Amino acid sequence: MKIDIQFVQMPTSESMANYTLHKLENIAKKYSWLIHTEVFFKKENDPKGKGKICEMELSLPGPRIYASSNEKNFELAVKGTIKDMERQIKKRKAEMKPHM
Repeated sequence: MKIDIQFVQMPTSESMANYTLHKLENIAKKYSWLIHTEVFFKKENDPKGKGKICEMELSLPGPRIYASSNEKNFELAVKGTIKDMERQIKKRKAEMKPHM
């Protein structure tokens, strides 16, 4: 699976990129049919203390999957986004099984 990580209007963080790659590689090992993932990190001013946003767009057979999280730090945002993404992947896999 190819992984592209982009930091939108904020400085690049090597540690955040490595953390995200590690988490996504675990998913790629489980599901070999995944094609490409685009990850976007954004920072917004939020009076509630959140504002660290992680968005992911996953290419796989069929329509693309999209997930996003807004948390107080980027690690929690990555975890939440990957959790949502994995839930959607499992659902897609269940739909694909009868057709195989």
